[in-house]
Amino acid sequence: MVTVVTGASGYIGSHIVANLLARGQAVRATVRDVSDPERVNHLKNLKIADEGSLEIIEMDLFDEAAVNAAIEGCTDVIHTAASVIVRSKNPQKKIVDPSVIGTKNVVAAIERAGCVERFVHTSSTAAIRPMNWYDGQTLTTETWADDATVEENPYGLAKASAERIVRDWHATQPVDSRPRLVTIHPCMVFGPPMSPRHLRGSLALLMTMVRRDIPLVLPMQVSIVDVRDVAEAHVRALTQGEDEGRYLVVAGDMMMGEMVKSLKKKYPERKWRTGVAPYWISLVAAFFHPKIDVSWARRHLKKKLFWDASPAERELGMNWTNPESSLLETMPPILEHDWV
Repeated sequence: MVTVVTGASGYIGSHIVANLLARGQAVRATVRDVSDPERVNHLKNLKIADEGSLEIIEMDLFDEAAVNAAIEGCTDVIHTAASVIVRSKNPQKKIVDPSVIGTKNVVAAIERAGCVERFVHTSSTAAIRPMNWYDGQTLTTETWADDATVEENPYGLAKASAERIVRDWHATQPVDSRPRLVTIHPCMVFGPPMSPRHLRGSLALLMTMVRRDIPLVLPMQVSIVDVRDVAEAHVRALTQGEDEGRYLVVAGDMMMGEMVKSLKKKYPERKWRTGVAPYWISLVAAFFHPKIDVSWARRHLKKKLFWDASPAERELGMNWTNPESSLLETMPPILEHDWV
């Protein structure tokens, strides 16, 4: 049995590789550049249980031949590779295309290889959350971000489109020979980073507080799940849960003000900005901010949205790390390696 993990140098991908190696599995980890120490050194240093093995190979999602070579001969594929950029001046090229074209190449390679028995695809709550939702709403995996557009919600469009590609492809395959398929949908991910590369994506929000990049924190709810739980859910999904299952992995939520107060209590020697911006000031700031806009601020600030992760608890047997614990356990590697 060989498990291919695409995007293995990423935050979630790295923890999936660590989880599999700790179980003594054979892992083929794909990274974009094998000569980049920030992408590979932490993988090379992972502990490998008896009978486990790690092969690190270079793969560009846009290179069909490289994707075919990576997946050839494997029994399992966990596809985590995608862009984690939320805003860009060229959202189609930088956000949507890597997910859509990359995923098309992955499913084509799986079909070509003919040996894959299990396929777990990393999606997101962004593939589920529509742009318009009401305060206090609870979303389930019955919902899709069908109103996402490249102008207004490129990340949601990328994640929803990639998942549609996977599911539409799977539906066309012979039932008796197609691989088992599960999609995993994390929210904002926290927990120990292994590389400074991991400070992008979800952890970029934390780093704005650590570096005091903003004078006041936003009146915003943050849904949180631990990266180690996300990895565990992926690995369990190889053999547990329903075929074609769609699983939200969300532990709970904190307001940004609660997050920074918790960090200040744990690390009182550091300076923190704990003041919460009034709603109207947040809207004005969003107007001038390069990465967010007023329409995003109006949809997200002050309002609360919840997620039904009970199917993952029931069918994958997941127990979640407390959100505050995940937040606080993110900090030691950052401080130890002086990544601030």
